[in-house]
Amino acid sequence: MAGPGKIVCVGRNYAAHAEEMGAERPDEPILFLKPSTALLDGGGVVTLPRWSDEVHHEVELVVRIGDDAKDVPVADVHRFVDGWGVGVDLTARDIQARAKERRQPWAVAKGFDGSAPVSRLLPVTSLDGLSEVELTLEVGGEIRQRGSTSAMLWTVRELVAFASSRFTLERGDLLFTGTPQGVGPVVSGDRILATAGEARLEVAVVR
Repeated sequence: MAGPGKIVCVGRNYAAHAEEMGAERPDEPILFLKPSTALLDGGGVVTLPRWSDEVHHEVELVVRIGDDAKDVPVADVHRFVDGWGVGVDLTARDIQARAKERRQPWAVAKGFDGSAPVSRLLPVTSLDGLSEVELTLEVGGEIRQRGSTSAMLWTVRELVAFASSRFTLERGDLLFTGTPQGVGPVVSGDRILATAGEARLEVAVVR
């Protein structure tokens, strides 16, 4: 399958993460986009942007869209998701904070090259199987994030249906479903291990 035309990400989909960021629980999913050049397929080495001094990790369940989807009802979403795995939404937090203060978009903070490492994707046998997946993220062997998709405010079905009502999801697009609490900084020399169930992703960080 061809790579993604776009990477759709969901903000504040775990109440505990919204709380740690000092943000309100949203009334509907918050969507933002990363360009296809943000993808680091299968993991590997990510280079921190020279213009940011504070890049944070955010471990997430990721699903792949298997067919073009527009205004898909929740009950039909299973027909449009064909793969899943684990990803890390790398965020230039200092740049994002500055953008928030100035009421500017987050595109630069979220979309730099390599800011979306994603594991090898596994086939979806049932979306119900993604409703209680344990997520973990380690940096240098230290567990930084641990959570479960059972704590998501909106399920994979609900997120895909909502996103498809806002813009067409195309075959190969990826959806990052949000991160649990525990986000924090990474620096050059760090090695990240992210897991979601049996999905596994390793990333080395350099400057």
